[in-house]
Amino acid sequence: MLRRLFFVSLWLLMAVAHASQPPTFSQIQQQWQSSYGRLLDRHGQVLAYQRLNKQQHRFEWTPLEEVSPALIDALLFVEDRDFYRHHGVDWGAVSRSAVSYLTGQKARGASTLTMQLTAMLDPKLSWQTGGRSLKRKWHQLQAARQLEKTWTKAQILEAYINLMVWRGDLQGVSTASLALFGKWPRGLNKDESILLVSLLAAPNASIQRIADRACVLINAGYQADCQEVKELAFQQLSQRRLPIEQRADSLSLAARLLTQANQNYQTSLDKNLQDFSYQALRSQLASLAAQKANAGAVLVLNNQTGEVLAYVANSGLVEDKVWVDGIYAPRQAGSTLKPFLYGLAFENNLLTAASVLDDQALNISTEQGLYVPQNYEKDFKGAVTVRRALASSLNIPAVLTLNKVGLENFWKMLNELGFSLEQQADYYGNALALGGADINVWQLANAYRALANQGQFSEATLELSSPIRATKTILSPQASFIVADILSDRNARSLTFGYENPLATPFWSAVKTGTSKDMRDNWCVGFSSRFTVAVWVGNMQGLPMRDVSGITGAAPVWQMVMNYLEAGAGQSFAPQPPKGVHQQLVEFDGFAQPNYQEWFIDGTEQAKVSYWPNNVPEIVYPVANTIIALDPDMPKNYQKVFFKAKTGGEQLSFWLNDHLLASAQQDYAWQPKRGRYLLQLKNLQGQVRARVRFEVRGKAFVK
Repeated sequence: MLRRLFFVSLWLLMAVAHASQPPTFSQIQQQWQSSYGRLLDRHGQVLAYQRLNKQQHRFEWTPLEEVSPALIDALLFVEDRDFYRHHGVDWGAVSRSAVSYLTGQKARGASTLTMQLTAMLDPKLSWQTGGRSLKRKWHQLQAARQLEKTWTKAQILEAYINLMVWRGDLQGVSTASLALFGKWPRGLNKDESILLVSLLAAPNASIQRIADRACVLINAGYQADCQEVKELAFQQLSQRRLPIEQRADSLSLAARLLTQANQNYQTSLDKNLQDFSYQALRSQLASLAAQKANAGAVLVLNNQTGEVLAYVANSGLVEDKVWVDGIYAPRQAGSTLKPFLYGLAFENNLLTAASVLDDQALNISTEQGLYVPQNYEKDFKGAVTVRRALASSLNIPAVLTLNKVGLENFWKMLNELGFSLEQQADYYGNALALGGADINVWQLANAYRALANQGQFSEATLELSSPIRATKTILSPQASFIVADILSDRNARSLTFGYENPLATPFWSAVKTGTSKDMRDNWCVGFSSRFTVAVWVGNMQGLPMRDVSGITGAAPVWQMVMNYLEAGAGQSFAPQPPKGVHQQLVEFDGFAQPNYQEWFIDGTEQAKVSYWPNNVPEIVYPVANTIIALDPDMPKNYQKVFFKAKTGGEQLSFWLNDHLLASAQQDYAWQPKRGRYLLQLKNLQGQVRARVRFEVRGKAFVK
């Protein structure tokens, strides 16, 4: 009787009541805002996530079709088995709950999924904001009936699984599934689903209570194994992952670009290329692990637009360094700046590609002492053309070229190319030709892109379809063309690298490697007709690598990425020569260099190049203005200085302060004493053929 009276009264109240109009499903979707910003590629695919809102923890809205049917089955089994048969209110469950309530027994839950959803949509209907009461339940029943008139069952289910707080601050099924099980909800199985649904009754309960709750549901008819679900509970719920796996290649970029005001940042990147470049880098570093190489970076640019197509800032192999942005980290340049040096020499008509430079031992006196450049292979090639010197990355010819061009002029050019050298030119000295300056991957890639664009420089960009940026001419089209031609010359680079190496591609490409002091950094940077790729390989500790050069470290990654870019899209063809250059046969005389066809800027052509070994006598050591310091801790008889000279075929002798010492045909061991000295080379007739002044300072050893 009590039961019938209760429901008659409740029905009459609901019949005359008018519930407020609920929000539409699309309104709820539009109001949803993820706690995470999304870094997007050019096609809208997600590259990385960055949590921006620390006050809530929700992920993207998850469509119902993206959720495993196993989870929906478990949810309906536990929360609302008659979901598809009622219209918002399960009258049978309500009646059983009412009887328990009126007779003083423990009330059983009667809320349908629709009723629970109304409490999420309107906090005034939630028992958490005002406790449990008959009035609140009545309003909830009204709202549920009204909601089912305007929403479909699928919409109710979708909103429910997204608005529900599953555990802690994890709101939404994707957030919970990723954080607790490390997978998207489409991949949840039956055991994971019942465990997840078991959280709904008490989201923050202990793992034991949740496992026990799951077993109760299994005993009530859910098809799963209690013991396996318990083991799963203690295995998965004891840890909490990031809601989304964050790959190291884009972390620093996402942190820089994503903000509360710009939660979805679409870049010019291509996710497929980004993924390939990242995997290529990690694969190469895995092969170098024993050689102390654990870090790297890859940048790919579109030559025409300047758009960044791949931005791999970190290999992720050093866990505590995953936020380091390897694209912008300063590293020594190695030999990667040489093409710009030679280009400047071509443009100023100081050298041609057929000019001959002498690759031999060189001592240069500086304020800091002797500067003695060496080649990577610790040998000297003798007389070489500029083409071979640049393609094979010889150091002595580069220093000789710097002296022709002028240190200040080269320094200015590098700054115009965007390298932003922090020190003045004198600070770097001759080492600027060999990579003594710190640069980064972004600067290097865009500078080479200028070479690919006939010397026209513009800023690279991460923005998609940004307007064409202003350009400026850094190097003439003629000089840029000849430099690119040299960097593509497989034969010219064979002097150092051989014919078979990772710099060779089946299509036209121009490329240069670089290795810094003590093998701390190595580079490979180059371009095809459409793309520029720059790769850095090293380690996060800044330690020397073990026998890893640009050709063995960075070059294989460069080759893999460049081949990927050009595969299936037509070959990259050599650029057309610009006006103002022409090619002609050059004959060589005086050293072993076959005749060949060379490119020249108009007016600088050379039909014949003669070169003969330097027969001019000179004092090799000491060089002019050398300061020699005596060691007070070493007996003077053990302190020797060796005078060295090139006689040029004459019979010459060493003279020190006008006193004859010995023949200059061989090195002379001299015991230094404090004072200023004039060392001369004289022939038999007493004519001075070379001279240098030097000084000895300090105190000699005293017994």
